[in-house]
Amino acid sequence: MNDIETKIDQYLEEQSNLDLLRFITCGSVDDGKSTLIGRMLYEAQLIFEDQVAALTNDSKRHGTQGGDIDFALLVDGLAAEREQGITIDVAYRFFATDHRKFIVADTPGHEQYTRNMATGASTAEVAVILVDAKAGVLTQTRRHSFICSILGIRHVALAVNKMDLVDFDHERYNEIVRDYEAFAEQLNFEQITAIPMSALHGDNVVERSAKTPWYHGPTLIGFLETVDAHRSLTGESFRMPVQWVNRPDRTFRGFSGTVVSGKVAAGDEVRVLPSGEVATVDEIILHKDTLNGAITDQAVTITLDRDVDCSRGDVIVAAKDACEVADQFEVNLVWMDQEPGHHGRSYLLKTSTTRVGATLTDIKYRYNVNTLEHLSSKEIKLNDIGVATLSVDRGIPFEPYGSNRSLGSCVLIDRYTNATVAAGMINFALRRAQNVHHQKLTVDKAAREALNDHRARVLWFTGLSGAGKSTIADALEQNLHKRGIRTYTLDGDNVRHGLNQDLGFSDGDRIENIRRISEVAKLMVDAGLVVLTSFISPFRAERDMARRMLDEGDFVEIFVDTPLEEAERRDTKGLYAKARRGELPNFTGVDSAYEAPENPEVHLHSGEDSVETCVQQIVDYLGLG
Repeated sequence: MNDIETKIDQYLEEQSNLDLLRFITCGSVDDGKSTLIGRMLYEAQLIFEDQVAALTNDSKRHGTQGGDIDFALLVDGLAAEREQGITIDVAYRFFATDHRKFIVADTPGHEQYTRNMATGASTAEVAVILVDAKAGVLTQTRRHSFICSILGIRHVALAVNKMDLVDFDHERYNEIVRDYEAFAEQLNFEQITAIPMSALHGDNVVERSAKTPWYHGPTLIGFLETVDAHRSLTGESFRMPVQWVNRPDRTFRGFSGTVVSGKVAAGDEVRVLPSGEVATVDEIILHKDTLNGAITDQAVTITLDRDVDCSRGDVIVAAKDACEVADQFEVNLVWMDQEPGHHGRSYLLKTSTTRVGATLTDIKYRYNVNTLEHLSSKEIKLNDIGVATLSVDRGIPFEPYGSNRSLGSCVLIDRYTNATVAAGMINFALRRAQNVHHQKLTVDKAAREALNDHRARVLWFTGLSGAGKSTIADALEQNLHKRGIRTYTLDGDNVRHGLNQDLGFSDGDRIENIRRISEVAKLMVDAGLVVLTSFISPFRAERDMARRMLDEGDFVEIFVDTPLEEAERRDTKGLYAKARRGELPNFTGVDSAYEAPENPEVHLHSGEDSVETCVQQIVDYLGLG
C-alpha cells in the first residue's frame, strides 16, 4: 500500500470515529441563514472547485450580491427559493471538520413556513438563531426560539449577523444580546452563546475577525465543534418500540426496533406494553450476529423465552421500571394546518410506531410568542403554539417529551386528507385517565334490545336549515311509535334550550354541539332506544365521529337534500333573510359551509318528494315496510 492510500485510509478512519452533531439555523426572514451555511461550507473548504464555478455563475443570474458570490445559493435549491430570494423548504447539509461531523438543517424564516422550521428542529441538538444586527430581535426570532425550547433544544448560538451593516458597533451588539437574553429567561435553554458575525464576509464564522477586537468568545465553527449537547439515554431505563414482528419462518419470532433509551441484555426480564405481559430476553440479534446486549440507538431484533401478545406499535420495556400507559394527555401543539383545530374535533394521532384515533378534548391556551403570555382560546390556528388535552381511543405507552423524545412526540393527522395538522409534545397523562375506568354492567344493550323486541340505533338527520329534517323526523317517530318501537327525538332547537344553551354558532361551538349530542345519543342507544337526531350538523368530521362512537350498523345517516333556494323559500322563521342582512353570522348555507354526506345510508330529496314518501323510504331501509 502506497503513502497516498495509507493517508486516505487514515483519514477515513479518523472521520468514522468523529461524533455527529445535528443543528438547525433559524430566525426571521432575511437574517442570513442560508448565507451563513454557504459561508461555512466555503470557508472550511468543503465544496469542490466545480461547485464554486457553478455557484459563481448562479450568483450572476440569481444572486443578491451584485455579481459577487451569493453563498445562500449553495443551500437554496428550489427554483422558487432562488427566484424569491427566500428559503421555503428545509434544506439539510452534511459536512465535517477535523473535530466533528455535522448535519445542518437550514429552515425558512417566513411565518407561513413555521411548520417546516418545527420539522427541522425536531431532530436537532443545537440551534443557531440568527438576528439581523440592524433589525434586532423580531417576533419570528422569538417564535423560533420558543419552538426550539419546547422541542427540547438546550444549547443555542445567538448569531448576531450583518454586523458589517452597523460598523461592528459593540453597543448595538450588547443591546441585542440583552434583549434576547431577557426574553430567553422564560425558555428552557441551558446555554446561550452570543457571537457577533458577518456571514457574508466571513467574520467570526470560521476565523476570528479583526473587526471585533472587543469580542473574546468562540467563532461559530469553534462553538459547534466544542459544544457538549449530547444527552446520553443509555443510563435511563430500557425502552424499545416495536417496528416490525420478524417472522421469516414458523420457527422464529423476533421483535425488531431501535433502542430509544437504556440497555438490554440476554436474560433480562422485560414487559410488553400496553398488554403488560412479562417475558425474558432470549437472544439479541444484529443481522447474522448474536449480541450479548444492546444499547441506546442500536437497531436490533429481540427474541423472548415465550410467546406474548406483542405487535408493531407496542413497546418493550424494563419489567421493573415500565413507562406509563394512558389514553388522555396534556400536550404542547405547534399547529401546521390552514384549517384551525377546534375543541371536540377528532384526528388520527401518530407516534413513533403506532397510529390511533384522537380527539382534541380541550384547548387550554395559546401562547403570545412575544411575551409567552397564556391566551384563552377555543381554537388553535396555523403557526399557533398552544397547550391542549387529547383523548385517544386506546391506551398507548409514553414518556414525557422532556424525558424521551421518541416516546413523547406525536403528530396529529387529518382523517380525510392525511395531512399533518400539528406536531405534539406530550407533557403528562391526565390524572382523570388514572381515576376514571369503565364500569361493566350486568344489564347491557343486548338485554335492553331483547326486552324492547327491536334493535337500537341512531337515525341521524342532516341537511340545511329549512330542508325538512324536523318535520320528517317527527312524522317518522309517529310511524315507529305506532309499531311499538321505543323512540326519542333529539331536535336541534330543543337541545339548545337546555343541554347546549351555552353554545353559539361558531365553528368551534357547532363542533361541541354535535359532540355532546353524539354522547347523549350513544347513551340512548345503549338504553335500547331508536334515537332520531335532527341537526344541521354541517361538518363531515363530526358526523363521522358520531358514527365511530357506535357499533357497526347502529348509525344511519339520513341526508335530507334540499336545494338552498328551496330551503330559503320555505324559511318561516326568516333566518335566511337575517343572515343575508348580516344579522346572523356563521349561518350555514350563507356564510358558513355545509359539507354534504358522501355516502349516506338514506338520501332523501325533500325538495321533490312529500313527507310521506320520505318517511316510507326510511321505513323501507329499516326493513319495516
